[in-house]
Amino acid sequence: MAIATQPFGRTGHDSTRVIFGAAALGRSNPEEAAETLQLLLRYGINHIDTAASYGRSERLVGGWMPEHRDRFFLATKTGERTYEAARAQIRHSLERLQTDHLDHIQLHNLVDPAEWATAMGPGGALDAAIEAREEGLVRFIGVTGHGVTVPAMHLRSLERFPFDSVLLPYNYTMMANPAYAAGFDELARVCAARQVALQTIKGITLGPWGEKEHTHTTWYEPLNRREDIALAVNWVLGRAGTFLNTVGDVSLLPAVFEAAANPGPRPPDAAMESLVRDRGMAPLFV
Repeated sequence: MAIATQPFGRTGHDSTRVIFGAAALGRSNPEEAAETLQLLLRYGINHIDTAASYGRSERLVGGWMPEHRDRFFLATKTGERTYEAARAQIRHSLERLQTDHLDHIQLHNLVDPAEWATAMGPGGALDAAIEAREEGLVRFIGVTGHGVTVPAMHLRSLERFPFDSVLLPYNYTMMANPAYAAGFDELARVCAARQVALQTIKGITLGPWGEKEHTHTTWYEPLNRREDIALAVNWVLGRAGTFLNTVGDVSLLPAVFEAAANPGPRPPDAAMESLVRDRGMAPLFV
């Protein structure tokens, strides 16, 4: 069963509501990448989101492009803050992804005020992204971020430049923080009014690893039971207009895709509170 699509902001592309977060391929090999591609094709995933900093990800995704480029809205990110460095990184990404253009370039994790001022100012990374768009190397430009201040920073970014998308954390425990929830809701309101795509990450987070053994390739501990993942996925996708960028561990992708392909109603607060209590869930950012 294919996963539903919806307009990706004002880009004109209908993206699957679940976007493949190719950070999951950061430590993978070609065999795992081939298996992952088959999974994407099986569920009709048509949007890939990677980054220059995701280990082997761009090269492995690039291996798919000679045959499958037309199937995917292809996005990557630059974490550079200056024009020259971002310009070089965008072109390196094009080479590694084996494509002559990107559908989407994003300024990666732009939340630190000093870095923001550099990237968004004269001679900053935004200038490189705009130049790449003018040259036909990219089609759209977005901004991403982590942490509790990201809704406010994204609102600030949208006042400076008409980005086509934003990306930030969204899950039940993060939204239990009243300040974060208020900021997210205001950002979502602005995005809806301006037709800016609203991408969400960390949807199936259990919490920080702490002293636990790391049993997955994610830098946080994810939910790993199918029934728990289904609750979390249905909760995220139960909010109209959101996209869910998938978890950074290939072993968890089947459960995420299965839940999204067979959606149920949004779980009520009582069900989510029970999940938080039973699994000991905690916010990743405080």
